[in-house]
Amino acid sequence: MAVSFARLSSPTPRAQIAEEWEKVRLPESDRKSRVLIVGGTGVAGRNTAASLSKFCPQLQIIIGARNRDKGAQIVSTLGGNSEFVHVDINDFKSLQTAMADADLVVHAAGPYEYADTKVLEAAIEYNYFTSGSGGTGPGVLSTTFYLLADEAVTYYQGEEKKLKPYSDKRSVSFGEGIGERDVFLLNVPEVASARRVFGVPTIDARFGTAPFFWNWTLLAIMKLLPVEILKDRRIVQFLSKFSYPFIRAVDVISGEKAAIRVDLECSDGYNTSAIFSHQRLAEAAGTATAAFVLAVLEGSTKPGVWYPEEPEGIAVEAREKLLRRAAQGAMEFQITKSFCRRKENEGRLNWGG
Repeated sequence: MAVSFARLSSPTPRAQIAEEWEKVRLPESDRKSRVLIVGGTGVAGRNTAASLSKFCPQLQIIIGARNRDKGAQIVSTLGGNSEFVHVDINDFKSLQTAMADADLVVHAAGPYEYADTKVLEAAIEYNYFTSGSGGTGPGVLSTTFYLLADEAVTYYQGEEKKLKPYSDKRSVSFGEGIGERDVFLLNVPEVASARRVFGVPTIDARFGTAPFFWNWTLLAIMKLLPVEILKDRRIVQFLSKFSYPFIRAVDVISGEKAAIRVDLECSDGYNTSAIFSHQRLAEAAGTATAAFVLAVLEGSTKPGVWYPEEPEGIAVEAREKLLRRAAQGAMEFQITKSFCRRKENEGRLNWGG
């Protein structure tokens, strides 16, 4: 997303990432909770299920999807506490039936801005918390195309500014294993939520990918295709499905690493940078989603729909535990502090992969 260019000194110790997964002991009443994963056969869904089974083997994990064969295959890898249920996200009654005996619902079936909201509506009706997470399949490609149709919302000294998407290239260091990558402005929700919740006056977000020619491809799509086409769901889904095999073929060579960097520059001169990187984006997304699921079961969230930054979304005192769990299996997770006099608070987010 963006870089602060602050020179870092006096680093805090790197977070210790355990090789063995933390076993979570939930309260007695929640240990055998039924967790329904809608879209459980997709990339995000199955990785969330796998992470949950590692964290808490006692949980009852329900894989909800349309493809029974894929569902059965995933269930076979999760142990005896899992099952498959047929769920069609376009069928409201199907969702209601699946959710009727679930204690918690994870929405991993493409919960994006341009998608239908039936899953969320059904979950709200049943007073369940829903956790949405993207995958690395065609769904996340569709989301990228959608974002190319939107101006990138940024804030400078408290004033909202909308800039051209995938513009203003910057080079950002994502630490060991990832190195320096080019990133571009993109309209991601963290900008608006960080502005709203934390009141940061200057904030932007950037995204980049690798190999470099994928960035060129996204730039070409943004410049050549009309906005109306990039907002047409049928056309975007076709583009995603068409390009996905080529992307997967390149992944075999380039890998599936992902990283995020957050730089916070404060007016008192104390700046903080956080870097997270993982060998596989899909696993990282699944582990992070599983960490939020555990936070919900432990009572660290409030009823309702919240931004993750809000205290109701995840209690402040529970966030260190959340980050520790989300970092399971990561290549690197560290927070570095430095002192460098600045004139204003700035929040900058950087994604790369």
